[in-house]
Amino acid sequence: MNFEERIRCNIIKNKVMSAEEAALLIKDGMTIGTSGFVTGGPKAVPLAIAERYKNEKIKLNLYTGAIVGDELDGAFAREGLVNKRIPYQTNKDMRNAINNGSVKFIDMHLSHMPQQIRYGFLGKIDIAIIEATAITEDGGIIPTMSVGNSPTFVNMADKVIVEINTSQPIELEGMHDIYEPKDPPYREPIPISKVSDRIGVPYIPCNPDKIAAVVFSDMKDTTLQLTSINETSKKISDYLIDFLQTEIKHGRLPKTFLPLQSGIGNVANAVLGGFIELKYNNLNLYSEVIQDAVLDLIDADKVEKVSGTALTLSEEGLKRFYTNINKYKEKIILRPQEISNNPEIIRRLGVISINTAIEVDIYGNVNSTHILGTKMMNGIGGSADFTRNAYISIFATPSTAKDDNISCIVPMVSHVDHTEHDVMVVVTEQGLADLRGLSPKERAIAIIKNCAHPDYKDVLMEYYERAIKKHGAVQTPNLLDEAFLWHTRYSNTGSMKI
Repeated sequence: MNFEERIRCNIIKNKVMSAEEAALLIKDGMTIGTSGFVTGGPKAVPLAIAERYKNEKIKLNLYTGAIVGDELDGAFAREGLVNKRIPYQTNKDMRNAINNGSVKFIDMHLSHMPQQIRYGFLGKIDIAIIEATAITEDGGIIPTMSVGNSPTFVNMADKVIVEINTSQPIELEGMHDIYEPKDPPYREPIPISKVSDRIGVPYIPCNPDKIAAVVFSDMKDTTLQLTSINETSKKISDYLIDFLQTEIKHGRLPKTFLPLQSGIGNVANAVLGGFIELKYNNLNLYSEVIQDAVLDLIDADKVEKVSGTALTLSEEGLKRFYTNINKYKEKIILRPQEISNNPEIIRRLGVISINTAIEVDIYGNVNSTHILGTKMMNGIGGSADFTRNAYISIFATPSTAKDDNISCIVPMVSHVDHTEHDVMVVVTEQGLADLRGLSPKERAIAIIKNCAHPDYKDVLMEYYERAIKKHGAVQTPNLLDEAFLWHTRYSNTGSMKI
């Protein structure tokens, strides 16, 4: 390791210490803001904090960009260190702590969180812990594989701990574009009019006097476990691509296409991968997470530019990225999530959003966060940032779950994250429902007919028809008692099959 290459700021070279020493800076009741958006979170320092306080009853508020590794969410949850967690998580131990009530969880739109911190709505940030590739001559922090909320945490924290990860290549430098908007009444338009626009600096500005500790680590990110594209995902992708090509044919999409956004996970990755089959070689992506399918598109020479806040790759994808980092670096820009998920930019660029759902009801409302309406799964993430502002908003989901025992198309969702007012298209492996310009009753027929699994199609239609018979020509026919029983039947008997 070239020490001088990683720390270029002379006045902080005497602040290098062990993770255990840095952990002593953390005190009971503090609010910690960390880097991390699936990748790029600190590892050595959080593990040292968990070990340091494993036998002490302290509580911390943990704020991140989005997902962080088990070294942070898992270790802190297992030791009972977390009082409040914001804004998103996927760790099973943290999820259990949230659902048993020992951790207070605030599920928040990812684009909203940075400004709410700056406005003072979420309290003071005591210490920011940021994973970095290197530190510049002026104290600027060069992020690793994600940006997330790191610029705001660094800006607002009293002190900063920088964890320099030497397993991350120095070639990451230059991939980032760090820009924070001014706050009202001084806010100005964000000057991004095309995906390739760079408007900031390639590092997180930081006063060197704020940096209280620098810790070296070589711990690697936990990679995303992506399954191979299965028949269900392939069918969803095929329906979606056929729909978008039809939109071009009818003049509702330009022949040059519009920027794409895709959520995280196997279905989203598979759907995006389907675009390799298109004849277009000028695709742009304006998204939050950049998964393996994006590397496939770049390798196939299908992409002009990709903008996101995090690289979220499988083990194979990560090896491919490191091997060809300079090629991918020419195509990829990593921004703060306040910019990658910004409604102003999403609407200006005309982004086509593609996100996944836990369940969709017959009127087009989407639940993307809660199981049976009560237990938190992961969180809303950035899906609503894109959905509410997209040129076309799409939700993709398999029509069933748990070996066909649960229908993902339901009479009424058990929790609403995205209302019928924002959802334009629903697609499953059964088909696609274009909801634009449809009344609630027209939406119900389209979703049942095109998206429901055959095992549930008849019973959903029967529900809809009985609701009309009972209530007459109302705007949105529902049988509230039966809609509730639809969900409780599974939890009580272990089977939703009717």
